[in-house]
Amino acid sequence: MHVPDGFIDAPVSAGTGVVAAAALAVSLRGARRELGGGPGGAGERTAPLAGLVAAFIFAVQMLNFPVAAGTSGHLLGGALAAILVGPYTGVLCVSVVLLLQGVLFADGGLTALGTNITDMGVVTVLVAYAVFRGLLRVLPRRRSVVTGASFVAALVSVPAAAVAFTAVYALGGTTDVSLGKVFGAMVGVHVLIGIGEAAITAATVGAVVAVRPDLVHGARDRLAAPLELRPSPLSDAEAPGAEAPGAEPRPAAAPADAPADAAPAAAAGRRRSVRPLWIAGLVVTLACAGGLSFYASSDPDGLEKVAADNGIDKQAEDHAAEDSPLADYGVQDIADSRLSGGLAGVIGVGATLVVGSGVFVAVRRRSNSGAPVEAGASAASGPPATER
Repeated sequence: MHVPDGFIDAPVSAGTGVVAAAALAVSLRGARRELGGGPGGAGERTAPLAGLVAAFIFAVQMLNFPVAAGTSGHLLGGALAAILVGPYTGVLCVSVVLLLQGVLFADGGLTALGTNITDMGVVTVLVAYAVFRGLLRVLPRRRSVVTGASFVAALVSVPAAAVAFTAVYALGGTTDVSLGKVFGAMVGVHVLIGIGEAAITAATVGAVVAVRPDLVHGARDRLAAPLELRPSPLSDAEAPGAEAPGAEPRPAAAPADAPADAAPAAAAGRRRSVRPLWIAGLVVTLACAGGLSFYASSDPDGLEKVAADNGIDKQAEDHAAEDSPLADYGVQDIADSRLSGGLAGVIGVGATLVVGSGVFVAVRRRSNSGAPVEAGASAASGPPATER
């Protein structure tokens, strides 16, 4: 659903650029909370995963899958990013992908970058995360529920993005096409694409839940519930309300409604490194971009098909980066299409991983650098004075 230059007029493109810039500013502040914390904290585990999630989204977006006669779809990634690394960090993940796709691969217009970030980044993340968290609040605490909720959240997020594009087109479309026709065509095809998005998202979230449930940001409070302190039963030898001298304190018990493996999973998550999962994820990401992408559908994606069938693309403009050596996901001057596309995919994964990880490490460091200052200020102020 990458909107090219020329679909939306300049004033509305500028407006969506302002919306996107504001969303990124808010997301940078929110990501400090999601990625912050001291050694062993949740943020320390999320930061390296976030760069990998961005690279994975880039790679899987290369895998167009057929959804109807002459039409294909691909992952948008907002739901996946929001569930795994949090909504604020998720917006940044998708934005990094869209920026690099536009600059390096001539995919998605540069003047339409704000539109694409707003549509594919902000809308999908907000809708998916709201649906996901809403389902978790009313459904039982089970790992299978987390996977199922991610499926539904991703499924809903794609047609929501189609509706958002229709709204933007209604405000600033450059061609005179019936709004009802655009709405029906966009939502119809993207419901089908949403099924593929949901399957990919649920499979990925389910795989992470199976091995490292503590790394699923959106479900940490469901998969690893906080421990609850309970008093030990009194024995005949103990005085009421007192513990026996020298008695060993009893371990805290997990809430009754928590999964049976919640406490062990939480404790193990604090001790285990994310490196094995990160390496495995990188191998899968490189395999998708460097190998499986060759077998992706060559049919136009949902937006391209709707635009061609309804005349929305009449005012489309050439991409400013059309002469890029990586334009159209191929390396210039390499005749072998399999090698050219695979190498371009690997380069894209590497670039996304480096840029994304750099952003998230910087956000985490800035978050942690403010913590000692705040703590020191609190300590310096001392406890409040008491009346005598």
